[in-house]
Amino acid sequence: MASIDDFQKLDIRVGRIIDVEEFPEARKPSYRLKIDFGNEIGIKKSCAQLPLIYKKEELVGRLVLGVVNFPPRQIGPATSEVLTLGVPGPDGNCILIHPDREVELGGRLY
Repeated sequence: MASIDDFQKLDIRVGRIIDVEEFPEARKPSYRLKIDFGNEIGIKKSCAQLPLIYKKEELVGRLVLGVVNFPPRQIGPATSEVLTLGVPGPDGNCILIHPDREVELGGRLY
């Protein structure tokens, strides 16, 4: 069983997607994202399997949650610096987790 100490080790922050690029080299349909996590953390890169649910245009400007303290992960030719959080939808594709109101970038989940 996980403890509150285990949860507090994860640094989950609010960011805003500022750029979305196709990622044709990925094994599954994916995008390369640039996410702004505010002044303290800055802009980070992420790779996410989103094209089956989201168009690029509807992602730019969207608030998302991401784990910012995992080590970078190599995904094909790209490096993913944060884990963008989502849950499986009815068809198993990723539905992004996001605040339901405007909040400050970099705000930590608690």
